[in-house]
Amino acid sequence: MAINSALIYISDENGRRLMLHRIKKDNDANKDKWIGVGGKFEDGESPEDCALRETLEETGLTLTDYRYRAIVTFVSDRWETEYMHLFTATGYEGELADCDEGELVWLTQEQFSVLPQWEGDRIFLDLLDREVPFFSLKLRYHGEKLVGAILNGRENLLANESGNVK
Repeated sequence: MAINSALIYISDENGRRLMLHRIKKDNDANKDKWIGVGGKFEDGESPEDCALRETLEETGLTLTDYRYRAIVTFVSDRWETEYMHLFTATGYEGELADCDEGELVWLTQEQFSVLPQWEGDRIFLDLLDREVPFFSLKLRYHGEKLVGAILNGRENLLANESGNVK
């Protein structure tokens, strides 16, 4: 059985992204990685419901301006298949709260591009930054190594060392 999740990248008025350094949970597949905020769907939730709930739970922020940008399918030899619904947000209300899953930090592109991330995250972040219209991305991993990336069912992608899609 596959997992459905939502991942949200929130940007502030200075162009920084809110990143979560996953350091607080044991047995965390994302341990020590820098990712957006989000989590698994609860029964009956739509992608938007999950994105709004997870953002509020993990950050204390209520999203007021957000976009559904992509579906990312993760296939792994280690973990269950996951369908991640990817969002970006530029509007929010509230005060940033402590997160029980890690440390929340506003970072510039240059700052977080050198931090530990999943290889596939670099691909979809590049697609988001280039304002690629809604896309489907399939990422295949062996352990933590990205071995395949297929965009919209046909275009094979790999990220170069700077994270840009070739």
